[in-house]
Amino acid sequence: MRADEALALLDNLLPGLTFSNLQETVFSQVWEGRTYAEIADSCGYDHSYIRDVGFRLWQVLSEALDQKISKSNIRSVLERYARRQLALTTVVSTQPVNGPESTSQADSHPLDWEFPNGPVPLHSRFYIERPPIETQTMAALLQPGSLIRLKAPCQMGKTSLLRRLLAYGQQHQMRCITLNLHRVDRQIFADLNRFLRWFCANISYQLGLEPDLDSHWQADIGSKVSCTAYLEDHVLAQIQVPVAIALDEINELFEYPALSAEFLPLLRSWYEDGRESESWSRLRWILSHATEVYVPLQLHQSPFNVGLAIRLPAFTLAQVQELAHRHALPWAEGSQGQEKLLSLLRVVSCRPGLVRLALYALAQEGLDLDRLIDEAPTQSGIYSNHLRELLAALYPHPSLQDAFGRVIQSPEPIALEPITAYRLESLGLISLNKNLAAPSCELYRQYFLNFLPPTSRATHV
Repeated sequence: MRADEALALLDNLLPGLTFSNLQETVFSQVWEGRTYAEIADSCGYDHSYIRDVGFRLWQVLSEALDQKISKSNIRSVLERYARRQLALTTVVSTQPVNGPESTSQADSHPLDWEFPNGPVPLHSRFYIERPPIETQTMAALLQPGSLIRLKAPCQMGKTSLLRRLLAYGQQHQMRCITLNLHRVDRQIFADLNRFLRWFCANISYQLGLEPDLDSHWQADIGSKVSCTAYLEDHVLAQIQVPVAIALDEINELFEYPALSAEFLPLLRSWYEDGRESESWSRLRWILSHATEVYVPLQLHQSPFNVGLAIRLPAFTLAQVQELAHRHALPWAEGSQGQEKLLSLLRVVSCRPGLVRLALYALAQEGLDLDRLIDEAPTQSGIYSNHLRELLAALYPHPSLQDAFGRVIQSPEPIALEPITAYRLESLGLISLNKNLAAPSCELYRQYFLNFLPPTSRATHV
């Protein structure tokens, strides 16, 4: 079976599932036996990004086909499906056709939907720009030694924008690296030397360089100087084109103040070197974080007060309406459509991730708007998995449960202890106005009033 035949089989098996162009490319080349590294080289993408695309692709197929799918078993799984389909077709073809009941429905093709699970794919028609953010960040990326900071809580589209920036950089002959700090083993954060070696090894790996750490690492000069020398003498000496390094979810470091207090000033020093050194100016930094840094740093040591700062806003009503239009929802058009959308937005706010899931359900699954709103904060609603994940994140932390319980019960925003506020904001549960916290949407207030442990919902006086 050829790759195009395998994709056609998936179209028949899963008519409601569609793939982006890049996903189809990854699928086809994996089908032909190529590695992620080979695919990345042939497509001009970063190796880790192609690996992530593949991981998400197998995850989606696993859920759709209700069995574990990976790059190593996809061929055998689909060939088995093909044999079953052939056997079924043979049986059906021997039976008489009796009237309209036997008419095939294969000609009924749904629109090209995408289940909103994670970042919006690069070539998706469901990506909504928020001018002038895309123009500003792409222009900044082309500037030597630039630093871009993307700040927003979960479900606001940070990673979607970050990946578009990296794709833009690749179009301009940049080498691009993504270091997602959510994926770092916890024990690596416990030691600065180990973290810096992880940092350098991952950069080398994604650039296709031999990670010759031991030749450059010297205990006598310390890990920070060793790391700096490694980047300059081993990485920048071999890579003569601009390199964009994206640190996604850098707020993970904030949980480790000792590490943050050492690494963040080091990062700031590399940015400063880029203003004077030609080799260091080839580095472009993108920092993505969910909340404000609470690690105490002197002004001249922090990378969070330099470069281009972008705080991603929620969608406007016009942007939500445009997204509804792209989901082919005719009732959302015009001023009456805006009124209907507002009834949804009063519950889920204008947060892109929550809005996309609602519009997908309304368009693809045919849900009624009133029913969707009524069921949204319940365990049978479309947000049930998302809400359970948030509840599970709070479960091990009674102090966070207690603090959020006070927030959702208060009719007015309240003050919280700074680290508690940081942690709740990084989960996306609260929004902060100066030092006062409020639930980030009515969906969270209603759900957690019902499902937080009783002690967290006790009335505080």
